[in-house]
Amino acid sequence: MALIRLRNPKGPNAAEIERKIKRGNALRQGSSWRGSRGILLMLLVTLGLCAVAVWLYLAALDSDITETLVSSRETISPQPVVYDVQCSEDYENYKRYPGCTPQKCGRAVTDGVVTSEEAQALRRLAERGLALAGSEGGASILDLHSGALSMGKQFVNIYREVRGRIQAVIAETFGLDPTLMYLTKPTFFSRINSTEAKTQHDEYWHPHIDKETYGSFDYTSLLYLSNYGSDFTGGRFVFMDPNGNRTVEPRAGRVSFFSSGSENLHRVEKVTWGTRYAITVSFTCNPSHAISDPSLP
Repeated sequence: MALIRLRNPKGPNAAEIERKIKRGNALRQGSSWRGSRGILLMLLVTLGLCAVAVWLYLAALDSDITETLVSSRETISPQPVVYDVQCSEDYENYKRYPGCTPQKCGRAVTDGVVTSEEAQALRRLAERGLALAGSEGGASILDLHSGALSMGKQFVNIYREVRGRIQAVIAETFGLDPTLMYLTKPTFFSRINSTEAKTQHDEYWHPHIDKETYGSFDYTSLLYLSNYGSDFTGGRFVFMDPNGNRTVEPRAGRVSFFSSGSENLHRVEKVTWGTRYAITVSFTCNPSHAISDPSLP
């Protein structure tokens, strides 16, 4: 009789047995779902870690920076930080101008020459001027001696003051007579973003030597108007030395300057995000290559 009652679905224990069976099935289904979800989460985490690893690997391949000379997070003031380098033999092939032609060569960085307010004002002027015209390929320049006149008195006044301070700090750093240094062209605003290059003029990232590229340059300075890491990524200035590449990270108001010969072969990294603004202000020792400051019409 016991055997018959166990097989009778309508027996007194049938409902309890059915509930237990249903509960067991539900538990197994829940466990199966949790297990599947856990496996899915593990797969997503693994894929994410793999993606990060690949990104870091590719970034390492793309970045060949050996040393960061000055980061965007530190402030160099009041005195510039100076890195001496041996002068190249190029200068033996150029006419020498006592009191100006480099006797010692190097590169330097300072945050104590241009205020953040001045950098912001100059950036606004750069944005306004470059909004009127510019390359579609990511790199645009505005020559200050052909396009500055329309910017008016504000630009001329700020520019003259800033140029004078940059000239003074270069002269002091390299032991020069500032009256024998002359502003030379091109002196220009630059705007660089991550837009794909359209022409060879947009390919700003190639290594070059300013003395060879421009001829008249003896000392080059760059005044940065935006911040690496917050306004843009990429776009660092890279000195290419025989024993490794060394970079300066731009910071608004920062001035980086150097002797323009082949001892300072350099390039700019491709900008990967945002917009990088700067002014190039350069000086010559040759009076025949001198130009005047921009003036009001």
